[in-house]
Formats: sequence, C-alpha cells, structure tokens
Amino acid sequence: MKIKGIAMDTLDFILKVSESSSPNEFAGLLQAKDGVITEILILPGTESSEINAVIKLFMMPNVTSVGSVHSHPGPNIRPSDADLRLFGKTGNCHIIVGYPYDENSWQCYNADGEPVELPVLDVKLDEEGIL
Repeated sequence: MKIKGIAMDTLDFILKVSESSSPNEFAGLLQAKDGVITEILILPGTESSEINAVIKLFMMPNVTSVGSVHSHPGPNIRPSDADLRLFGKTGNCHIIVGYPYDENSWQCYNADGEPVELPVLDVKLDEEGIL
C-alpha cells in the first residue's frame, strides 16, 4: 500500500503518548486506511525502558502494519542498529519521535533507515478510520 501521509490526530496522539511515556520509550505499529496512517497498534507484552522499547512481534494478531513508531528519550531521532533491524520486519514507514515531542521533533524513515517525507493530513477520523 502506498502511504499518502499521516492523519493529524494520529500524529498528535503519537506526540502526546511519547511525551507521557518519557523517559521510557514508547513503541507501536502503524496501521493505515486508504493510504493514510490512522491507527497505532500497541502489542501485548511490549517492554519499555529508558534504553529501549521491545515490541513482541510474535504477539501480533492477524493484521498488517505499514511500519512502526517509537520514541527516543532525548532529541536524537536517528535510527539505531536495533531500530533498523525492526524496520526490516514491520513495513516501510517508520516514525521516530524525540524530545521535546512536538511537531518538529519527529522523522519518518523507510525500511533502510533513510529519511522520507510523510505529509501530515487534516482528515476527519471516526471509529472505522477516515470519514
């Protein structure tokens, strides 16, 4: 699925939960509807600490993800070697958020860890996704 962007409300959720989890990392999987990232799937058993967050991929239900999202406790939003290993398993759109957890402190990467543009879209969401 080609990703057109991320819903503004979804990005706001990511930024808020990243900030509230700090100094621990937050991690989840990205889900999209009609090419727009609209949901964050938080898997059971995900472990979070000040050093990393570990997503238990074996706990993933029978759903697809287009990528991952996680936070870093500091301002460095470059992917680590461990991040790159996860990127290769969970899709082609990966968001890393860093301190101060605002609209300027995140970046999207492809599965190879290269920065990519991810437009923030002002779309209306309901329980089913995009209205």
